[in-house]
Amino acid sequence: MGISQYIKVIGRGKDGARALSREQARDLMGQVLDGAVTDLEIGGFCLAMRIKGETPGEMAGFLDAVQQRLNPLPASDRPMVVLPSYNGARKLPLLTPLLALLLAREGLPVLIHGTATEPTRVVASEVLSALGIQAQKVIKPIANGELVFVPTELLCPALKRLLDVRRAVGLRNPAHSLVKVMNPCLGKALVVSSYTHPEYAVSMGQTFELIGTNAMLLRGTEGEVVADARRLPKMEAFIGGKRTLLQEAQPGTLASAPDLPKEIDSASTARYIHSVMAGNHAVPTSIARQVEHILHLTSQL
Repeated sequence: MGISQYIKVIGRGKDGARALSREQARDLMGQVLDGAVTDLEIGGFCLAMRIKGETPGEMAGFLDAVQQRLNPLPASDRPMVVLPSYNGARKLPLLTPLLALLLAREGLPVLIHGTATEPTRVVASEVLSALGIQAQKVIKPIANGELVFVPTELLCPALKRLLDVRRAVGLRNPAHSLVKVMNPCLGKALVVSSYTHPEYAVSMGQTFELIGTNAMLLRGTEGEVVADARRLPKMEAFIGGKRTLLQEAQPGTLASAPDLPKEIDSASTARYIHSVMAGNHAVPTSIARQVEHILHLTSQL
């Protein structure tokens, strides 16, 4: 079916719009990713979905289309930990690389994938570069104990183009949710995913249940998947889509707040991460707890 027919279904406003079936969503996203539609139609699709919101069934269909077009990472000996990084740092230092390095130190293969979606924010690739870890230029296996950063355009160039629509339209679109829940790996993997608004916790959890994903879901730091160093957030696990509560949120801030850097630029953040990895600063309690949960979950895969 042509994209205009789908837009008629999803574009009738918050109350008049209807949800697409999983198969319809797969077909629609496939047309968008394959460049079979015009820029105007893509804009209409993005705006319609922004107003309506994605259902778990639609997200599953969108993911089906993305999975068919991915350049996947080869399977590893141990389960891969997948850390999507797309929000970046706005007020707090970006500690997703710290989480990744702590997991790699435990012998796990760790993938960070991402691209800059907020031009004014510090992004993972900048912090990783300051740490001496450069973005990959080709897809290749990740060894146990290795941390690799793969730009989104290597995994799926069409998905990167859809993310970039935000620069023209000024609003997020389904691609910004897809990159947080997709598994770009062959073999066993654990996707660590985060949300900023409570309604996304519901929809993302339902999507993980529907597609049978192995995942961790938490309210991260400014949209990043690393736990906020100042508090203990709620964390949930999904093993084969089966939901388990890992820990409840602790109200308020931690009694002993970590000594975070006051500047959030990539160099300052990298120096702090180096200091933590060297043992000169303690690992923030919430991140240490997140590492423990991830190690436990990967041992079950």
